[in-house]
Amino acid sequence: MNATVTILEKIKSYQTIMIHRHQSPDPDALGSQGGLAEILKTTFPNKQIFCIGGPVNDLDYLLTMDEVSDEMYKGALVISTDTANESRVSGSQYQLGKEIIKIDHHPNDEPYGDFSWINTEASSTSEMIYDFYEAHQSELKMTDAAAKLLYAGIIGDTGRFLYPATTSHTLWVASKLRDYDFDASALTRKMDEITVKVARMSGYVTENLIIDENGAAMILLSQEILDKFDMVDSETPALISVPGKIETVKAWGIFVAQPEGHYRVRLRSKGPVINQIAKRYRGGGHPLASGANAKDLEEVKEVFNEIKQVVKDFY
Repeated sequence: MNATVTILEKIKSYQTIMIHRHQSPDPDALGSQGGLAEILKTTFPNKQIFCIGGPVNDLDYLLTMDEVSDEMYKGALVISTDTANESRVSGSQYQLGKEIIKIDHHPNDEPYGDFSWINTEASSTSEMIYDFYEAHQSELKMTDAAAKLLYAGIIGDTGRFLYPATTSHTLWVASKLRDYDFDASALTRKMDEITVKVARMSGYVTENLIIDENGAAMILLSQEILDKFDMVDSETPALISVPGKIETVKAWGIFVAQPEGHYRVRLRSKGPVINQIAKRYRGGGHPLASGANAKDLEEVKEVFNEIKQVVKDFY
């Protein structure tokens, strides 16, 4: 049976549906979570449908979370969107539901839940949610609010259609979403805005980026540097694309100090596959966009050495 058919049947059979996404959400996490919720709320007005998770940081203009109690999960269906690893599901209450459905576009390296729909060919989970709607549009209802959220998720995960995951189908989905009534230009501008702090830190990244002869690059953001620029880890995703704007950079890592002493590792590439590196350092993700963790500065060096090797082997 087609996965979307199974998911729709499950949704129909539950009165309460709890939709979760990953920690430290990006636009696709919130877009797929909120977009699905808007579609279901409009289609099934008598059902109880909630969006649950931790802080959304500066993305609250897209979506805010609902307050729910443990009791509300009794006999509920839980849907997790855009979350490859169970440990990254935001909101520990997700385990209290009767069944869990996983909808995701990341490689299914760590399966979880009772049923999964995985499409690694999709640019984003938001694209998948539109495909879910499209497959059952005789039964489901799209709204302007849902379209805005899904569009935000797609342009977020494709870098405004820059990244290789963008396909002709992605552009077709985006074109269908643009038919709905929301200000796509204003949304794109809002998503592209950065704070003065981030702008200044971007200058630091550009000035201090280490680039080897083959185009492997890295930047270490120590706690001292974060404090100097009055920034916290949740603000650093805005820096991810900065090294990639440099012509000679082919793949890069951004290493961000954490209060516990380890380093969050954000890996990106213009060609060399880097998700295998991420998997070796407690992480994972897409071939050209992944995340990991380095336990100390020695592991930071190890990760960078691996980036250098994959870039050297690729070119």
